[in-house]
Amino acid sequence: MTRVAHGLLAASLLTAVFVGHAYAHHGAGLYDMRRNIELQGTVTRVDFVNPHTYVYFDVVGSDGKVISMKCETRGATVLRRSGWSPEMFVKGTPIKITGRPHRDDPTACTVDTMTLGNSPTLERYQQLSRAKPVDRSRRPYRLPNGRPNLAGEWAQEQHVLAAPPGGRTALVPISQAEAIRAGKLPMPAGPRGWFPPPVKLTAAGQAAAEALRKRPPSENPRLSCQPTSILFDFVFDGAISRITQTATTITMEYGVGLTRTVHLNMTAHPANIKPSRAGHSIGRWEGDTLVVDTVGFLPGTLTGNLPHSDKLHVVERFTLNPTTFELRRDIVAEDPVYFADKYVDWDSVLPADAPFKVEPCKELAPEYQQAGRK
Repeated sequence: MTRVAHGLLAASLLTAVFVGHAYAHHGAGLYDMRRNIELQGTVTRVDFVNPHTYVYFDVVGSDGKVISMKCETRGATVLRRSGWSPEMFVKGTPIKITGRPHRDDPTACTVDTMTLGNSPTLERYQQLSRAKPVDRSRRPYRLPNGRPNLAGEWAQEQHVLAAPPGGRTALVPISQAEAIRAGKLPMPAGPRGWFPPPVKLTAAGQAAAEALRKRPPSENPRLSCQPTSILFDFVFDGAISRITQTATTITMEYGVGLTRTVHLNMTAHPANIKPSRAGHSIGRWEGDTLVVDTVGFLPGTLTGNLPHSDKLHVVERFTLNPTTFELRRDIVAEDPVYFADKYVDWDSVLPADAPFKVEPCKELAPEYQQAGRK
């Protein structure tokens, strides 16, 4: 038995060990990913929220005192897509958690596996059997007006942890996981749209990127319940979006609460645009491809530590595959202030496997509450 957290949890924490676990998670920096812990207690409640769900449970220490623990797992949207629900966490249920300890808070951890009562142990990225596949057979490819049918609820394919023989564990599309584990498919580079492509920055851009790297977690929009960008938020962490389509507008509602309107009856942007995180979008059809031109952004970050100024200009090309109904988005972004070349990327989504819903966002880690967003 190894004493950690100043002895508070000595009776409940197993020996810390060094591990080589690839953990693709945006909050992993808060936790000591080199160490394993095991906790046993009783569920008190759950906060089923984005960007992280928190499970609360009581642990009895070696001195007989009750210690209240709070351990985070994935966000509510991706858990719901995977078949999880808040009803699973019944107050009073025995719980066992393996995970990684918080670097500074002895009463916090991040979850690797979880056992609730006598049920089978759940893995963090586990797809539960009751999550149903999407039936696309009745979805029309075109609307009555002849345009491709972009309307509906969309999400990137779910990703689960997998490793090829002798390789490292990483997130892979769920449809490819079995073949990757068997060594029949190569390991992909990572979920599309989660990581910025190489972009050469100007001196001003390099300074802005360095400032982003040094910002506290409370100023990270993703971790303080604010939209990040029209690019990142469309796919990151299993987000579900909803598109509403008319003859003159296409409305895109992101699961983080960001809403965009693409104006199909405008050929130019207005002279005076109030800057926003969504910007101002005009669109046109080039055959079966929707081309969206967007300007008028607030300064911010496209993804990760890639900054952009208020001069950002984004062009997206949305193309719907008539067979698979994959909606691919090709992206070119320019920023004369911060980019010395173009940002070029692509991502894609499929008809969503769960209904669109803007989940409550409440980041509960002390590091994020510095911004006053609880």
